[in-house]
Amino acid sequence: MTYEILFGLYLLNYIFNRLTNGLLLYRHVIMNPISNLINRIDHENLWDCEITLARDEYLKVKGSIDTNIYLVVQGSLRIFVIDENEEHTIRFGYKNNLIASLDSFLNEQPSDFYIQALKKTTVKAINKKKYISFIESSEVNKKIWLNILENFVLQQMERERDILTSSPIQRYNRVLKRSPQLFQEIPNKYIASYLRMTPETLSRIKKS
Repeated sequence: MTYEILFGLYLLNYIFNRLTNGLLLYRHVIMNPISNLINRIDHENLWDCEITLARDEYLKVKGSIDTNIYLVVQGSLRIFVIDENEEHTIRFGYKNNLIASLDSFLNEQPSDFYIQALKKTTVKAINKKKYISFIESSEVNKKIWLNILENFVLQQMERERDILTSSPIQRYNRVLKRSPQLFQEIPNKYIASYLRMTPETLSRIKKS
């Protein structure tokens, strides 16, 4: 076998390995964006502090500014607003989830959102300045963050559509398929609020 053929085979093998590794990395970034991001923050030891909350204690209240992003180490939380004395749950966070008052994080203004622990909960926090610097430090980090935001927007659009057009049982089945862990971590009354139905309706659906 001539030198040119050997070199050509070596070059093809090198290109194949680079492409394969690149595709695997891309797949990991896209398929597991949150866990990938958490691992990268852990690796660079960027968390500012760790906070432990008692059951029903607030991480954030209405009218406050919160520009942190939080990693739920253990426990669970909910984000909600109060409208005419009625609470409306809009999002949950449990172990290995990221949670934030995203409007306050982005515009650095007071927010109407509350973030409340549903059980004893521990979170790690990273401030906005440090987080933005981390995201801008590499193209991979930017892609991960963009993917997380895209997924968040799509989930919110799906949820709004469900609330407007789907029956209670359709809303329940969609959330059960997308987030089965939710029903293991979160009390039914908060899931019912999230699904825009009464606790009694949720109970009937779960039994049917």
